[in-house]
Amino acid sequence: MTSATSGASGTSGTSGTYAAYLRRLGIAEPGVPSAEGLFALQRAHLERVPYENLDIQLGRAPGIDPELSARRFAAGRGGYCFHLNGAFAALLDHLGYEVTRHVGGVYKESETEAAAEGAGGNHLALTVRIGSSEYFVDAGLGDGPYEPLPLREGSYRQGAFTYSLERPARRNGEHRPDRPGWIYRHPGSSAPIVSFRSEPASTADFEAEHIRLSTSEDSGFVRAFAALRRDADGIDVLRGRVLSRIDPAKGNTERVLETPEEFYATLTSLFARNLDDLTPTDRTTLWTRVTEAHEAWLATREA
Repeated sequence: MTSATSGASGTSGTSGTYAAYLRRLGIAEPGVPSAEGLFALQRAHLERVPYENLDIQLGRAPGIDPELSARRFAAGRGGYCFHLNGAFAALLDHLGYEVTRHVGGVYKESETEAAAEGAGGNHLALTVRIGSSEYFVDAGLGDGPYEPLPLREGSYRQGAFTYSLERPARRNGEHRPDRPGWIYRHPGSSAPIVSFRSEPASTADFEAEHIRLSTSEDSGFVRAFAALRRDADGIDVLRGRVLSRIDPAKGNTERVLETPEEFYATLTSLFARNLDDLTPTDRTTLWTRVTEAHEAWLATREA
């Protein structure tokens, strides 16, 4: 695979933006491209830059230009896959890594056949080549792998979590650009199946889908607030007002955040989301929206 230069916005970004981005990741000296360096960058990204849709919930979804996302991350914000993987790819470009962006799609466990037939375009996937080795790299799934996966078929264990990569079967050996080149699986997660095409993609390939995901009333990003953060042992998840910890070794926990003060304190501490961009009106609006959704969810459970 070769780097998709049309999507390599990191090459035009300022050094200051990427230096601030690296400070957010807690990495002062990233060094020359290496597998060790790539793994360290992904781990830091998942720990320090949350998967979240706060701005979408407030009706002001940020664009997905990678340099814009890099500046937002440097300022303490988060985002969803188009922001997270878009900016991460640009940072890796800036650091000299050979990165390829791919059109991908997230599917339910019941949609195995659909995932094998095509990649729907609601996910930006990344692969990185280092020497003769290639890796599936993803900082934009929320509860995906803590470290890159070798881009070859097989099952991979990371701590208490198991992931797999496979090649979908080709009917009569035919090649269609819309068909996936790879399928990733993580049963039980929020993204149990991800398929992605082999062909390189650019930021422009995701613009229309970003508009739909960030504005349509049918989109899960519009309907419900979510924040996720990954570390070596597990995943912290805030969906609406329900805070969960997924930790197979110690056991999963769940509790409801009862007050706006607790909600916002959790976002700033546990999820490392800087909230200095929120006005008092923003805070009231978001808490009201989250509470209404929470009460509607409770009603469905009690029905």
